[in-house]
Amino acid sequence: MTDLSEGVATSTMPAEAPKRMAGSSPWQRAWRILRRDRSAIAATLMLLFIVCSSLAAPLYASYIAQTDPFRSNLSGKITVDGKRIKVMQPSTEGLGLGVTPIGPTWERQYVLGADSQGRDVAARLLYGGRNSLIISASATVICLGLAALIGICAGFFGGVTDMILSRILDILWAFPVYLLAISLSIVLISQGITIGPVEINANSLLLPIGIIGIIYVPYVARPVRGRVLALKNSEFVLAAIGLGIPRWRILLKDILPNISTLLIVFVPLMMALNIITESSLSFLSIGVQAPDASWGTIIQDGQGLLYTRPIVALAPGIAIVLTVLALNVLGDSVRDALDPRTKII
Repeated sequence: MTDLSEGVATSTMPAEAPKRMAGSSPWQRAWRILRRDRSAIAATLMLLFIVCSSLAAPLYASYIAQTDPFRSNLSGKITVDGKRIKVMQPSTEGLGLGVTPIGPTWERQYVLGADSQGRDVAARLLYGGRNSLIISASATVICLGLAALIGICAGFFGGVTDMILSRILDILWAFPVYLLAISLSIVLISQGITIGPVEINANSLLLPIGIIGIIYVPYVARPVRGRVLALKNSEFVLAAIGLGIPRWRILLKDILPNISTLLIVFVPLMMALNIITESSLSFLSIGVQAPDASWGTIIQDGQGLLYTRPIVALAPGIAIVLTVLALNVLGDSVRDALDPRTKII
């Protein structure tokens, strides 16, 4: 992963800059740049639409589709053009054996058709998006929290602390990300996990959240450590240490504010990575477990319907592409906005 710390490096302003930028904080400056960035606005609007639609999944399933997206509906029927037809239609392929789920309709129910279990694809798509976004956001918080803690401790305290934490990061870094994620998922999801009085079931969303949150820690902790090392040797921090200011105060007043921009830049980029990772694990049946849905599990459900009902697999695939694209575009815009070298037009 590319070290994004370059995007938030401090630059020296010309002599007339203080007058021009008087009363303007870096955050106000970044906001002025972002609100003029059309790509950032478009990405934000797309993300808001996806998030709001996913959060409204229970309302859509209850009041519009009027269906239970987690229960099999092989014998269900739907009214289309005034006619009552079965959700699972007799197959017209080959020898005509078996059944094929109904395709997209113009009715409130089964707008995107049904899957192999007769469940509403649109309702499952929204529920799947909700789970994928929750897992991605939660894993991002865990990843950035652990990475910030490890990076700050390693960079600021140095010595033995830095050596131990750096070796732990090196060990995690040595494993390919997906191999580590698959290995942890197979072990934990097969039997769950018990930590003292806390027991996490195998089908809990906490397992993929924890696994995905941990595997990317080294990729964020290293840039954080590098930034803290640079700040530790800066004049204002050395002056504070020379004046006898407590270390905890230096961390809170000088170090944390100066690495916050780096962490903020990582948020959309890590969320995009986490969505892809979660969808991959769920597609392999070692992420979100049935009867819950995620975009990865819906793609897996549609794998056997690619020739007859490709929409079942295409819909979540398109949702993943749009979400990841919007997050990456927003991440690039945020990085540029927080870069002091970026000019305000």
